[in-house]
Amino acid sequence: MYRVSLGDDGAELRPLEPWQAEEFLANIERGREFIGRYIGLPDAVTNLMSSRAYLQSYADKAATDTGRIYGIWSEGTLVGGVLFRTMDVAHGTAEAGCWLEPAAAGRGLVTRAARVIIDWAFEERGLHRIEWQVAAPNTASVAVARRLGMTRDGVLRGSYVHRGERYDIEVWSVLAPEWRAAASER
Repeated sequence: MYRVSLGDDGAELRPLEPWQAEEFLANIERGREFIGRYIGLPDAVTNLMSSRAYLQSYADKAATDTGRIYGIWSEGTLVGGVLFRTMDVAHGTAEAGCWLEPAAAGRGLVTRAARVIIDWAFEERGLHRIEWQVAAPNTASVAVARRLGMTRDGVLRGSYVHRGERYDIEVWSVLAPEWRAAASER
């Protein structure tokens, strides 16, 4: 996948690679507090070296088929992304995730981008289950899981510590047969 249109608004999804570390860092800087409310990405990407290292870790995962990262561009600017934090092709599972800077929120970009990568995972890679883990108070991310047609599998109570605060994690998932059935109705 080189670039995929995300709709009529000109937004597109592209692989995010180490050579784009400066652009990735700028995206994180624009949304550092917003993005970091519930996820540690802004704490991991603090300068150009850590930005490059983060993207390199996903290039390494892509090379070993254990993860992927994609950027969402709107009007030529990187505004967020979606990823497979983990992929276990042998077991047919992956965990998807996302981030988005505040200026791009509320436009359905993450939902549209997640649909593309989930469809790829099921149809091209033959995975069976995609999971979405989210801090319970992150209502925007919970809403994405719902829009993707995922089922809430349960809650891992008090299992996630972020910036000194403990959160419940909701686990959502969709299985390949469910995804295909829903796709035929879209």
